[in-house]
Parts: sequence; structure tokens; C-alpha cells
Amino acid sequence: MAVDFKNTRVLVIDDEGYIRRLICKSLRQLDILNIYEAEEGQYGLQQVVRVRPHLVLCDIHMEPVDGLTFLRKLRAAKLESIRNTPVVFLTGDSHIDTVVKARDLEPNGYMVKPVSVTDLRQRIQSVLDK
Repeated sequence: MAVDFKNTRVLVIDDEGYIRRLICKSLRQLDILNIYEAEEGQYGLQQVVRVRPHLVLCDIHMEPVDGLTFLRKLRAAKLESIRNTPVVFLTGDSHIDTVVKARDLEPNGYMVKPVSVTDLRQRIQSVLDK
């Protein structure tokens, strides 16, 4: 069954503009129209407060604030609605030490780039259904 994502707000955090554009293009193919972008974690935190996304897709390796630090700070937020924002790591790093560090922060998912539109749809749907 097709899910209607038209009113879903998604924040994409990735320091590589080309990758951000590819992810945003994939989201538009899923009819996600409310897409916000940030090039690193600190700006990503500001965007979460500003736009209150239903989901954050976040790279891990960025500077000055990386994805792990972003999630750590997000989960420490005072407001529960901010603290509980679902985050899926979308990264090119599949090294076990990175996966373990990320898993310890309890993200809502971990996907290794490149990802297909189908896999992205399934992950988004499963996260938003919870």
C-alpha cells in the first residue's frame, strides 16, 4: 500500500552538497515535499528546533559538528518533542567501530549509502509508523 508522505517534514544533514541533493531528489520521488537541509550538525540542531521535522536523515562524518554529536545533543534537549525526533543515520561508513558508536546512541535506523529509493521508502515508513 502506498503511503502518503506529502505532509511529512524531513531534514537532511550532510556536509556534501551533491549527496544532499541526491537524497532530496530521492525524497521528492517519494512525494515528500517538505524537505529541509543542513550541512553540519550544529545547523541541523537549529533546523530541528525551527521546522520540527518528522524525521532526520543524518550523515555521520561532518565538521565541525558530526552526526554522532548531533544525535547526542538532540537526545539531551530539554523539550521532549525535540529529544524524541526520529533520526536515521545515512552514511557511507560501514566500519564496525562506527556502527557500534552509532548504535550506542540509539538512532532510529542506520543505512549505508548509496541507498535505493525503495529502501529509503521502507525505512521512512517503518520509522514513522512507530
